[in-house]
Amino acid sequence: MAQDVHGDLMGSVLLHHEKIETSLTGARAYRVRYRSHDLHGAATESTGLVVAPASPGTDRRVMSWAHGTTGIGDAACPSAQPDPARELTLYFAPGSTTQIDYGVPGLQRWIDDDWVVVATDYQGLGTPGVHQYTVNRTNAIDAVTAVHAARELPVDAGRRFGVVGWSQGGGAAAATVELDADDYGDLEIVGAAAMSPGVPVVGLRQPGLGTALGSAAPLPPDGHLFMILAGMAAAFPDTLSLDDVLTPVGRRVLDAGWNTQPTHHLNDSLARAFRHEGPVMGVDRSAFPAWVTAFTEASATRRTPVAPVLVLRDAQDDNGPCPTTWQVGYIEAARAIGGDVTEKVYPDDDHFSLPGSSVDHAREWLAAQF
Repeated sequence: MAQDVHGDLMGSVLLHHEKIETSLTGARAYRVRYRSHDLHGAATESTGLVVAPASPGTDRRVMSWAHGTTGIGDAACPSAQPDPARELTLYFAPGSTTQIDYGVPGLQRWIDDDWVVVATDYQGLGTPGVHQYTVNRTNAIDAVTAVHAARELPVDAGRRFGVVGWSQGGGAAAATVELDADDYGDLEIVGAAAMSPGVPVVGLRQPGLGTALGSAAPLPPDGHLFMILAGMAAAFPDTLSLDDVLTPVGRRVLDAGWNTQPTHHLNDSLARAFRHEGPVMGVDRSAFPAWVTAFTEASATRRTPVAPVLVLRDAQDDNGPCPTTWQVGYIEAARAIGGDVTEKVYPDDDHFSLPGSSVDHAREWLAAQF
């Protein structure tokens, strides 16, 4: 039986740390491993980074970065990449040699402005088990417990912190202001900036995803949806079965590649299997209610946020990786439950250019919350 550690954050959470090289100026960086837990309170471990100014300081502001989609296994671990304490590096960038997006947008400026930056990998990315992909609440807990871990290092991290997240991490950022008091412990969260937030239950209410999952017809391959379902099944093993949503072909691709193939590689494997062997996804409609319940429990928008939220929304492509309807749907849902939500739209940015374009505004807004 999984150990329940929910609320037990008074002791040490830091399990291991090592100082690593960074190309940043005036910074010191550590790779860390720390205790965390999932949305049910089951004990987990996560890895990540802590980056801080090299000079001494006092009671520094802390920013917790929640990264976007990388995958659901160890091959998608950001802190295991070359020179991980760096500016955000995109898979899609011309000349890129990485298979995932990793790094933190505007990281040098955060350091120059005397912030401590923590960047969780999330459970399952570099630690045992399938990553609970887009399980906003589990991902949010990892982003918060990373701050607890940072405070055990000699980086002068204060107890007040904010969160910035993108895509999957945008949904996690939204959930960081909806956690239990025990998750924060002696920390105080001042705000969350969510770049293009991905909130599963919001997507489920939209015609595309909701209609597709509610249909008995085989679905075309979609790597993101494939990972969402795998992540939900990992978070809710007692009530969900992947056999209810994946075909035998899909299960074979998942079992062979979940831990070794990041997002784009896995997506290509799914597409080829679909062309040569047939459908990889197919939903048993009788099991659909259980999935709806899980999506709801896993997502942000379950309770009134305890701190303000800034949504930074890309608007160049309505049907990008996190569609406009998902982003607007989160804003409407969060406001409906009493959330203090501010929106800034970037009409000339797509999903991948958004972090670089919006990070300065996110930093200035978050600083004002202190």
